Amino acid sequence: MTALVAAFGFIPMAVASGMGAEVQRPLATVVIGGVLSSTLLTLLVLPVLYRWFEPRADREGAKRRVADGAHSLAAPAEAVEVVAGSRESVSVPQSV
Repeated sequence: MTALVAAFGFIPMAVASGMGAEVQRPLATVVIGGVLSSTLLTLLVLPVLYRWFEPRADREGAKRRVADGAHSLAAPAEAVEVVAGSRESVSVPQSV
C-alpha cells in the first residue's frame, strides 16, 4: 500500500511538460518502475524462493510443531519457549 502511494505520488512528475521536465520524467519513470517491481518481487517472487530453498524436512518439522501446539497462545502467566523442537514452560517473571 505504501509503495503504491509512493508510485502514484510520482505520476505528476512523470507526465510533467514544463521547465525541467526533461530531467524529471526519466527520474520519475525509474522510481515508479523500481517501486512497483520491488513490491512485486517482495510479494510474489520472494515467498516462492523461500519455499523452493527451504529443505522439505524443515517444512514438515514446522508443521509438526504447529500441530503439537508449540505456536498456540500461552496463558497470560506463562510464556512458551521453543528451542530445538522442545517446549518448556517459563513463568513471566522468570523470562524477564
